Amino acid sequence: MRWRSFIPLALFGVLAVALFVGLDLNPRIIPSALIGKPAPALDLPPLPGKEPGLVAAALRDGKPTLVNIWASWCGPCRIEHPQLMALAEDNVIRMIGVNYKDQQANALRFLAQLGDPYESVGVDATGRTSIDWGVYGVPETFILDGKGQILLKHVGPIREKDLQEKILPAIAAAKQGSGS
Repeated sequence: MRWRSFIPLALFGVLAVALFVGLDLNPRIIPSALIGKPAPALDLPPLPGKEPGLVAAALRDGKPTLVNIWASWCGPCRIEHPQLMALAEDNVIRMIGVNYKDQQANALRFLAQLGDPYESVGVDATGRTSIDWGVYGVPETFILDGKGQILLKHVGPIREKDLQEKILPAIAAAKQGSGS
């Protein structure tokens, strides 16, 4: 009988420990079940002037690829854009963009004003492809090896620290694995 009086205390202890552990987690680190697996299907029409659009076979052609999911209405996308432009200028990796739930005219204006780092841009008007890729919001960036396997998923804007500590090492691994 006396042990029943300890049940509420034990439950409180378990909840307190769970809360304490939860407070220590980084909300920007979102595990992806796609890491190490082939990239999901990708069949998107092109943003006008950015033909030919995006198809899954292009992600498995032996070239490592950075896939960036972005939108013109996304403030953090503007923050990361200089990092993407630097990667494009240095020709570090093939870069493709997925324009997420955006007006095409706004997307074209965004690229005209800030620069266009992408080899091609597909339009994900409904967000269905982004859901298949496990995207929670924009921007999100994926690094794929030449076989189309996802090596890295980065959530949020790419900052200089992210570029140095996560993105560039993942690109190096993608190139090494692809023989590039």
